[in-house]
Amino acid sequence: MNMMDALIAGGWLMIPLLGCSLLATVIIIERLWTLRAKRIAPYGLGQEVCSLVSRGQVNLYWLEGHSPLGGVLAAGLRNARLGHEQVRARLQEAATAVIHDMERFLSPLGTIAAITPLIGLLGTVVGMIEVFSVIVAGDGASRTADLAGGISRALVTTAAGLTVAIPALMFHRYFQRRVEDITVRMEEQASQVVEFIAHYQGNVSLSDGGEGERVEADGRLAPEVKRS
Repeated sequence: MNMMDALIAGGWLMIPLLGCSLLATVIIIERLWTLRAKRIAPYGLGQEVCSLVSRGQVNLYWLEGHSPLGGVLAAGLRNARLGHEQVRARLQEAATAVIHDMERFLSPLGTIAAITPLIGLLGTVVGMIEVFSVIVAGDGASRTADLAGGISRALVTTAAGLTVAIPALMFHRYFQRRVEDITVRMEEQASQVVEFIAHYQGNVSLSDGGEGERVEADGRLAPEVKRS
């Protein structure tokens, strides 16, 4: 039995199963591309930010565009004048938004993993109803094709539902674990920056990317830095 024969044998219930399969495939490919640890929370960024703070060379515009973790750290540094507790609170708020973006589409993928076996089970029930309808009619011997069609629908839809559900569930669990790992990496680097600011004795000098325009942590415009 080829793919087309299976779709025909499964009946109309194969349409939602096929739609779920296509949607799950798109979500898996998109999440594999998006949930890359190097893109979201590259190693060493927290240490690099601490080094830039100590040299007074923190460019918030560059940091925000560097990565989602960079955006989180930039949000915390903007509140450095309020103390490290406020920095930590702002970091947590910004990190929550990043985590929400990382979990995007995971709920639909989990829903697909949950409902496709039920759709397959529904196909099984519908197929068996057709089989018993033929048997009850008393002419099962003359309607062998109808009996075979009902049994085929019962088996094909169940197999199709499981075929979609198993990889969808596996990738859903995998993406959840990846989100947790990236979150831990972000927390480690954010804590590193918070602790550095808490023990940093100098003024935190920030820049929003303008040439020669630097802003101190208390919001004052710092003197222009002329480059030779």
